[in-house]
Amino acid sequence: MRPDDWHLIDDVDSFLARAGDFLHSRPALHTIPLTVTEALRTRGAHAYGAEAPAFGMLERAGGICATFFRTPPHRLNLTPLTPEEADTLATHLAGLGRTLPGVGADHETATAFAEAWQRHTGATPTLHEQQRLYRLGTLTPPEPHPEGRGRIAGEQDREQLTCWYQEFVADIGGTASADASSWADTRIAHGRVTFWETPDGTPVSMAGMTPMVAGQIRVTPVYTPAHLRGRGYAGAATAEVSRAALAAGAAEVLLFADLANPTSNGLYQRIGYRPVTDFAVYNF
Repeated sequence: MRPDDWHLIDDVDSFLARAGDFLHSRPALHTIPLTVTEALRTRGAHAYGAEAPAFGMLERAGGICATFFRTPPHRLNLTPLTPEEADTLATHLAGLGRTLPGVGADHETATAFAEAWQRHTGATPTLHEQQRLYRLGTLTPPEPHPEGRGRIAGEQDREQLTCWYQEFVADIGGTASADASSWADTRIAHGRVTFWETPDGTPVSMAGMTPMVAGQIRVTPVYTPAHLRGRGYAGAATAEVSRAALAAGAAEVLLFADLANPTSNGLYQRIGYRPVTDFAVYNF
């Protein structure tokens, strides 16, 4: 295999025209590229930042067998690769003089690419996060059920939603994928965030979901302010948004959990989520 077996594309529509069938072939494992490319297709090339996104694919025997994308300033994202494929991609990108802040992929792929990137560029990879991808089996609402109810966040919740999104990003040590107010506006417009509220109507937790693409919806983000945790609100909100995803017709409902947080991993499994595979995120 040669580094020039990798082909770079700058336009999301051209990328999907060639790689769309490959991405649709494994909706769970490809959930991130599926949802990100859908956002870029519907909201424009700058949905995730001022710089233009970049895409690439590995073509062999007339078919696509792997892809990558990057939406600067965010990390490179990869579909599963063999160590040899990871090395050829690192060789190719390093040869083009590309700089990368990090990589995210299934655990084996991310580790193989991080090691290859270090060999070819001298950059030191640091493990930032280990995640587990879950798929919903039989939805089992949490018991005991906290008092209150779930409801879709509306225009009156814009300020609350904007604030919680900023807190969520800070909480996970991440980089916002969009301006917080724009993020809130998009989700309000499409009814994609569910609040859990107490009997007096006070929102205490939120759970969002991505648009459906390739029959899958991913639950994200799930957030409860620190002073309200431990009361079952996140589980109730997650169950409500999972029910909404099923009602929307999703064949697969997915979510990621930080493996460093045993509480959230236990919660998701209790309400019916089952492990698919582990992912890793490295910083360079």
